[in-house]
Amino acid sequence: MALLVPLIQMLFSVYSFIIIARAFLSMAGMDHYHPVLRFIYDITEPLLAPIRRYAVVGMWDLSPIVALILLTVVEQIVIVLIAGAR
Repeated sequence: MALLVPLIQMLFSVYSFIIIARAFLSMAGMDHYHPVLRFIYDITEPLLAPIRRYAVVGMWDLSPIVALILLTVVEQIVIVLIAGAR
């Protein structure tokens, strides 16, 4: 149980980093068919696609920012629930 909280924090941190990497790589104009970029898109699109419907302002896609905020909130909720279950 003591290792569960750090593990959850690590998983949320890795996923957040991948979302940030996707945002920077899309701004850099990398080839969307590159295997690494394709992998990043495949694991982040299920979270970003629903958010994108509501988080596009003009030509700005704010879904990565909204997703990072939501991930932080969900991470804190999960940690509190696990810590309270001890």
